[in-house]
Order: sequence, then C-alpha cells, then structure tokens
Amino acid sequence: MGKALLVLLLTLWAVPSNAAEVLAIGDGDTLSIKEGSQTIKVRLACIDAPETSQSPYGITARQTLKSLLPVGSDVTLRSKATDRYGRTVAEVIRNGTNINQSLVKSGSAFVYWQYIKGCDRQTYAHLETYAQMGGIGVWSVPAGIQRPWDYRQSKQSKQSKQSNSKGKRYRCKDISSWNAAQELLRQRHSCLDGGKVGEACESIRCAGQIAT
Repeated sequence: MGKALLVLLLTLWAVPSNAAEVLAIGDGDTLSIKEGSQTIKVRLACIDAPETSQSPYGITARQTLKSLLPVGSDVTLRSKATDRYGRTVAEVIRNGTNINQSLVKSGSAFVYWQYIKGCDRQTYAHLETYAQMGGIGVWSVPAGIQRPWDYRQSKQSKQSKQSNSKGKRYRCKDISSWNAAQELLRQRHSCLDGGKVGEACESIRCAGQIAT
C-alpha cells in the first residue's frame, strides 16, 4: 500500500462519520436527520448563517440549504461535538460535497471563527475570502451584513432592557417630563394613569402650565 493512500485512509478513519437521511431543514444552519431509528437535530459546525429575521439573508440561507440538502437525501455526518441544546454539531457531506463549506462559498453563511476548532481553518478562510471578494450573499454590502452572533446578542440585550423596564414601577415624581410619562404609559405602565383617563402623570402637565 502506498504511503499517500495509507495517510488518506488513516485520516478518514480518524474523522467520526455517520450515514443519515435528511428529514427537514430548520434555518440556514440547522436540520433534522434520521440516523438508524433515531431522529437527530444537527447544527452545522464552524459556520453561522443569518437569523431568519435578518431579512432577506436568513430566508435565502435556508432556501440554499434546502436546495443543497433535499428532504430524503443521504448524507454523512462528521460530528464535532454536542452543543448546549443537545444538537449534534457536525459537518454534513452529500455526494462528496462539504455542505458547510458550500454555504460559506455561496455567501449564505459566515465562518464561525469562535468555533472553528475541528474544521479545516485554511479552507474555510479561503472560501469566505472568495465570497467576500465576489460580493456574494452576506457580502453584498460593504464589510458584510451584521454578523449573526452580534445580531443575536443585540436582540437579547434589547429584550432584556424591555423586560427590566416592564418590571420596574415608576412614580410620577421620578419622571423628568410629561412626554416621558406618556411613553411609559404606551409601554403599559398603567399605574401612572391614576385617573384612568388615558393620560399619565397629569400633574406634570398641570405643573408646567402653572409655571408658564
């Protein structure tokens, strides 16, 4: 056996792989597969596709993944880990094509550099540069669209602020202006409308009228 062939075989043996069938596509980087009698949720390794709400890029990424992995198609998984949601993190291979890498090359996803371990860093970097230089997909705007990880973080931060605001009890004497009071009322701080007249902190407005 030639040395090159031996190295190739050892490499293939070293990569965990499992044959499976595609059941459904979630978004641009998740899918469900059937492996034996088990249904497994898969998160594509080493890439991050736009969220569905990052229109139109998230929807386009999902459509691209669906075209690359039609329901019923046979695939092989190169498993890397299990994430905190219990999903198998893996590279997906179909007919010899690395689907994760195809998504990066087509501008449907970014390389997820924070979680690149276990993947071919050089190949992913080359493919992302190709998409970026060509202005493809997520790179169709200068410097690319907002990264999905930044988008999720900003969305979570906004939701947290809204939650904290809703949980806080305001008093009219602590509010700087009548307009600010009305904005809080629109955010459902109904306690500020003591007279139930649809106006928050009427006393602030009246005080302003007296002052003028």
